Amino acid sequence: MKFSLSWLREHLDFTASLDEICARLNKIGLEVESVENPAQKLAGFRTAKIKEAHPHPDADRLQLCRVAAGAGYEDLQVVCGAPNARAGLHVIFAPPGTYVPGLDITIKKGKIRGEESGGMLCSLKELGLGEETGGIAELSPTAPIGEPYAVYADLDDPVIEISITPNRGDALSIRGIARDLAASGIGHLKPFLTEAVEGKFEPSITWKKDEEGCYFVVGRIVRGVKNGPSPEWLQKRLKAVGVKPISALVDVTNYLTYDLGRPLHVFDVAKLSGNVLTVTQAARETFTALDDHEYVLGTDDLVIVDDAGVQSLAGIIGGKSSGVDENTTDVFIEAALFDPVKIALTGRRLGVHTDARQRYERGIDPALVRNGLEAATGMIQELCGGEASEVTEVGALPQWERTATLRFERLETLGGVKIQPDEAIRSLEHLGFEVVEQNDESVTLSVPSWRNDVASGKFLSQGVTLDEVIARKAAAHVERMEAENDLIEEILRLYGLDNVEPVALPQLSLVPPSAVTPKQARSTLLRRVCAERGLMETVGFSFVAYDDAVLFGEVPESQRLLNPIATDLNQLRPTPLVNLAKALSRNLARGLGFSGEAALFELGPCFDGEGQHLRLAGLRGGLTAREPGKSAQDASIWEAKADLFAALNALGVPEASLQVTTDHLPMFYHPGRAGNVTQGPKLVLGSFGELHPRVVRTLGLSGTVVAFELYLDKVPLPKAKRKTSIVLSTLQPVRRDFAFLVKNDVEAQAVIKAVRAGDRNLIQDVRLFDIFEGKTLPEGYRSLGIEVTLQPQTESLTDARLEAVSQAIEAAVLKATGAVLRR
Repeated sequence: MKFSLSWLREHLDFTASLDEICARLNKIGLEVESVENPAQKLAGFRTAKIKEAHPHPDADRLQLCRVAAGAGYEDLQVVCGAPNARAGLHVIFAPPGTYVPGLDITIKKGKIRGEESGGMLCSLKELGLGEETGGIAELSPTAPIGEPYAVYADLDDPVIEISITPNRGDALSIRGIARDLAASGIGHLKPFLTEAVEGKFEPSITWKKDEEGCYFVVGRIVRGVKNGPSPEWLQKRLKAVGVKPISALVDVTNYLTYDLGRPLHVFDVAKLSGNVLTVTQAARETFTALDDHEYVLGTDDLVIVDDAGVQSLAGIIGGKSSGVDENTTDVFIEAALFDPVKIALTGRRLGVHTDARQRYERGIDPALVRNGLEAATGMIQELCGGEASEVTEVGALPQWERTATLRFERLETLGGVKIQPDEAIRSLEHLGFEVVEQNDESVTLSVPSWRNDVASGKFLSQGVTLDEVIARKAAAHVERMEAENDLIEEILRLYGLDNVEPVALPQLSLVPPSAVTPKQARSTLLRRVCAERGLMETVGFSFVAYDDAVLFGEVPESQRLLNPIATDLNQLRPTPLVNLAKALSRNLARGLGFSGEAALFELGPCFDGEGQHLRLAGLRGGLTAREPGKSAQDASIWEAKADLFAALNALGVPEASLQVTTDHLPMFYHPGRAGNVTQGPKLVLGSFGELHPRVVRTLGLSGTVVAFELYLDKVPLPKAKRKTSIVLSTLQPVRRDFAFLVKNDVEAQAVIKAVRAGDRNLIQDVRLFDIFEGKTLPEGYRSLGIEVTLQPQTESLTDARLEAVSQAIEAAVLKATGAVLRR
């Protein structure tokens, strides 16, 4: 919101300086964003008079002007190329050292074609104040010589821009800003007086409305007007706030929009069809607005129509077909009260930003509808002449009257300051509140019409008061509390928030709580683990093609999309491996995987008949990088298993509690080259293995592709336990190798588990390092090489102790699997 200091004086009688006003605006919550003073940009320019003008001896288009510009510049020569430079002309002079904003140069003293030039004679365009006129600016013959041009042209008028919060629609008017400043102690607010204009005839246009989005609308005709440029004072004020003057009729509506916060619109009566203007909803039609843009209106957009169609987008912008111009003689003035939500939604959908929309959607003064019409009528008659009709209206002003109650003790308990009741009430009265009832503990005040943000509520139908509605609501106490908080905010705003002593919030804990949940933390941990293992993260759609989804499991009809965003995204994915396999296929087709293994992973949702689940999935394909003495290798199933176990280990799942089984493997794995990882007999935590050759071929892949999945929803969160210090043994660990002869149907995992049971206190690690099958072994048997790490804690291991442990391991394996040591 912009306003000039001179415009502010129309509503506020003050002697405060510009700095004091800006400081006070910041104090009361109307934050100053910028202050611009045109006089500062024009420092150095002064009025002058050309005493003589002669042709330049060496240039046909240049003249040598003898100029008088006041003290210090009584008689100097200036070379000028303007065709209108002549003796006796009063002009704008820029002495050396003056910055010319229109040319972005600084004037220097010098020679032009051999003649001295001691400055520059300027046009308004060169000062950044006007358009090109083909010569230097010609001032009035009575213009004083040597006066600063900004003072002479009355340009020493600072323009202040403030930021407005969405709840302060009343501050989108210069009168509203003046009211706040006066309440804070800056000057005195001048009375707002609007005389009613007597209607001389019945209007030929009447109102009709069939839409609840319009509460109340009034209008009148002014006939016999003469439209043309508005007076200089009006144009200057509009330009100061960034509004381009158009014509007197239009400028009046723009002026009152800023001056009172009262949007208005004028129609050219001769361009309207019929004698009724109707406020209604649009019917999916096109509308050409005053900004020359064509808008396609929806059925929720509020419009004003005549017999020919839409003439205005209500509360936002008028139509081009009924706009006023220099030939307009009769106008119809509209002032209304529209639903702010409806205006906001229409403006956002169509992308239309206007001053009227900005004020309507923040809430305008409902009591200013008729007064705004009277003010516009008076200004139009003053500037354009004409005769006014009676007022036509439809609807009724909503019941905006409401009250708010303040308990004095809340000023300290909520506001944090001790303010005397009389002082608090006086502050609110300066803002327009009026005392309805008062006692020693509280005060009830009526809220002024322009403060829609205090004790706010949707406008109610005629005859139903806000108090009656609040009494019916279950949340009446909450609404009264909000109204009281609004009053406290207003008192503190005028008191000065910088005067409120800061108080630290109570410290709930010496250690701040974690910013992420355990589930979020482990998702981040898993991503880091996969990245450390050389897998690159991808993010895929939850929607995939049905033909791809069926390769990776069941695709129930309930997970089919009836209205997909694309024909190849019509199925919710059963596993992230669908996206990973497609991504791997695209990457391998472009060469990734020939100079190094391609490895991808994703942590994301998947879907089945039971709902949505969270899974970590990874995929490896292509060939490993070639090295001296070593040929490139296909991806290995053991890499996929290691990826899965690394993820489980990071989640705190003990490896000793895990088993690998081949029961109920997912259908997309290669039979005999995959496994499920379980904890206990029933809890399946994940799977790994080679993709089925059929899946590999269908997806256009080649070679061996291995994958893993971690069913993250099934991995229980670790129980919170007290951390203990790590005890490191000072004794040397001992490693012993065992070769067990076992039947081919005995799983290596069973042997490893049995080894661990040999001595749980001493055995630190068990690892399978060899599998041997050959003719030297009995038929149906194989040899498993097991490395066992023994870590003593209190004393070194003796030969006798090592022998006892070895025998215990042999006995445990024999009992669990029937395996014996290979001799």
